[in-house]
Amino acid sequence: MARTSLSTDPKVAGRKPPYTARKQRSPGLESKMVPKADHGQDSYVGSSKLAGKVAIITGGDSGIGRAIAIAFAREGADVVLSYLRVEEGDARVTASWVIEAGREALLISGDVRQKRYCQGLVSKAMRKFGRLDIVVNNAAFQRTYAKPADITEREFDQTFRTNVYGTFFLSQAALEKMGKGGSIINTCSIQAFDPSAHLLVYAATKAALVNLTKGMAKASAKQSIRVNGVAPGPVWTPLIPSTMPRSKYRTFGSDTAFERAAQPAEIAPLYVFLASNEASYVTGEVFGATGGQTPY
Repeated sequence: MARTSLSTDPKVAGRKPPYTARKQRSPGLESKMVPKADHGQDSYVGSSKLAGKVAIITGGDSGIGRAIAIAFAREGADVVLSYLRVEEGDARVTASWVIEAGREALLISGDVRQKRYCQGLVSKAMRKFGRLDIVVNNAAFQRTYAKPADITEREFDQTFRTNVYGTFFLSQAALEKMGKGGSIINTCSIQAFDPSAHLLVYAATKAALVNLTKGMAKASAKQSIRVNGVAPGPVWTPLIPSTMPRSKYRTFGSDTAFERAAQPAEIAPLYVFLASNEASYVTGEVFGATGGQTPY
């Protein structure tokens, strides 16, 4: 990423809490965020690391997904954006940044909990671009709970189906079409290693993703396809004010070493590295970006 000086103080590289965002309904929209998140649109400078490649990014409308899309496009990749229909406006903004970078954007709305939709993502990417090189499983659902008794069966199922089933379904479909050198990247979380009591179910799904990442890396090595994960700590995205009470998201990230949440733009370069040929010997790894909260 381009910086205005040779060194950047990590404590002031992003806005510190308190955050003034209003409570949103899930899944949350970037267009309603206060303050706005930094997706790297004004700072990320590419160097052709992904020239000619095609990537699917789930949850590509906002947050980490939008930052990845911008970075991938500026590195030379065409991008397929997967998102929920209610997030159409945010997705179109993301697509505009991809197009501005000189790459193509294919927008496909739907629900990754459905295996048929995941298969359709791969089929449509192949029809449009004739190849598939990168899959980023980034779509996620979470909700906070005061106590385990408050967790409904419906939301338990929704969290696992979105975070784990969706990742498996899309990876499964992609492995049928990807060629040698392909890369699958899963968005894991610090919650997989240091679970918060109020994110009990979400944390369990992220722990499952770490295991799935490592197991699938072994299974995919025979096809010369790499599978890795990124485990962020707190990141300022629409997921936060739409799934946490104001008392928690107002001070979100203040307990990190840098006393703030990360901005999506600070996480995206890890995905670029893992998607690129520079990571040709990297598979089965989970890269942390936690602002000093490193329990693993």
